[in-house]
Amino acid sequence: MKTNLSALCVLTAVLFSSGLPTRAQDAAAQPSQVITDIAYKSSPNLTDYEKQQCRLDIYLPPGRKGFSTLVWFHGGGLKGGKKSEIAHIALSLAQQGLAVVAVEYRLSPNATYPAYIQDGAAAFAWTRSHISEYGGDPARLYIGGHSAGAYLALMIGLDPRYLSAAGLTSSAIAGIIPISAQTMTHYTVRAERGIGMYTIIADEAAPVHYCRKDTPPMLVLYADHDEPAREQENEYLVAVMKAAGNQRVTGMLIANRTHGTILGHVADKDDPARNAILNFIKP
Repeated sequence: MKTNLSALCVLTAVLFSSGLPTRAQDAAAQPSQVITDIAYKSSPNLTDYEKQQCRLDIYLPPGRKGFSTLVWFHGGGLKGGKKSEIAHIALSLAQQGLAVVAVEYRLSPNATYPAYIQDGAAAFAWTRSHISEYGGDPARLYIGGHSAGAYLALMIGLDPRYLSAAGLTSSAIAGIIPISAQTMTHYTVRAERGIGMYTIIADEAAPVHYCRKDTPPMLVLYADHDEPAREQENEYLVAVMKAAGNQRVTGMLIANRTHGTILGHVADKDDPARNAILNFIKP
């Protein structure tokens, strides 16, 4: 780890685990290291708001090297939310051998489209450049998020402009895991343009605008009691991807879950969404 991280707040947490192979049990008995509030942008032209918001936390799997990493974007309608909200989920996944990078980004109305997507791409690029310093494999980087965060993950993974600005292509992404995403143009983006909540569009700000056969692998998760039309939006994305010849996309409806609980239960042992994520990534 770089010595310039010594000033950062380093926390530890131990979660219990059971039914794991001996090596995994040994690792689970060790504390998970958490490094907080790392700035992922360094331009001298950053605004004070960018300096405040453009930070990430890293949750490291104990006793592992060469691990996979999930870069995660929180929900909140592109208007709210904090990276710390998924701390318990990130710690739980870290105990299974998966590093989690929890990202904060600029929010509307203080920033408008496409600022929050650009921030997400910058966080991914930072992780790509630095995760090996923490023991991770930069070739095994996944992106995901819940709700608005899932929208960001899809836009970063599907619209090539954002990673291109960071000198990367979508081949740098090992997989995309959106949970309960908006796949049409996000309602906050529409509101910024003066378009009503129920005037649905799918322009360049919509993940479905970029359906094609050559995307990174995708695991699209959504709830049976999700937000109105959210289940259908996700099913539509998967259907159009497959119609375009994409054989790398999997859609999964999670039963007995709401828009919130589909994420909240990912920390639970044997949760179907959790198992799907871990099987998809194979940390």
